[in-house]
Amino acid sequence: MTWNGEELDIEAYLARIGYEGEAKPDLETLRALHRGHVASIPFENLEIMLGRPVLLDLAALQDKMVHRRRGGYCYEQNLLFAAALERIGFSVKGLGARVRAGASTTRAVTHMLLDVEADGEQWHCDVGFGADGLLEPIPLRAGVDVSQGEWRFGIGSEEEGVRVLRTQNADGWFDLYAYTTTRCLPVDYVVMNHYTSTHPKSPFIRRPVLQQAAPGVRCRLIGAQLTRTRPDGSRDERDVPVSELRHTLVREFGIELGDDEFAELIRVHYAGA
Repeated sequence: MTWNGEELDIEAYLARIGYEGEAKPDLETLRALHRGHVASIPFENLEIMLGRPVLLDLAALQDKMVHRRRGGYCYEQNLLFAAALERIGFSVKGLGARVRAGASTTRAVTHMLLDVEADGEQWHCDVGFGADGLLEPIPLRAGVDVSQGEWRFGIGSEEEGVRVLRTQNADGWFDLYAYTTTRCLPVDYVVMNHYTSTHPKSPFIRRPVLQQAAPGVRCRLIGAQLTRTRPDGSRDERDVPVSELRHTLVREFGIELGDDEFAELIRVHYAGA
């Protein structure tokens, strides 16, 4: 099995994301699993901030995101999701993307997403893109235009089979990432993960990044700045003082760090704030 789904404690995973009932390899189940995962497991890079390696083996992913109820970034989240889908009986293919999100230059392929078959169609699934990410799967074909909650997503097409996931904001369509349907294997994500977790130009090695997508609001904590963005383009921004940081991690993202972990996070990234 490509994603080691047989090693997953599926009952614990389903409980973690609040899924109840029978899990079958159909579109209804896929949508419910995707929604539940995005709502329950936040995007976060705190392992890097704490000076620890980001581990991608399934045992580590289960321990961190299921049993310790932490979050993760794209490889962690989508590898766990792929294992769960495989265990339930879905056909799952890994893909790679170039993140755009306002970039002025072409970036390397460093994002993971999934191509999942359900009810005779291929679906673009991605539980690991953070606040701007999909809430549910969307058909994996160019020209798609769907609403999820109050957010709107589309897939555009470019030369050489490139597809572009977009979301609509107050200024119009905004490119999130570009990808092709070329298969990626788990070992490919090990290489991407090494770059993302260690390279000096990676956006995830400099400061804490936590994000959560929801039907009515996109929440981000970047460094010490907390931002909540709504579909009409309105947003609230404020700096989170160190005295409120631990409560903010719990309230906004459901993340509870141990005393030693939190003290280390403050020492390394918020000292003198």
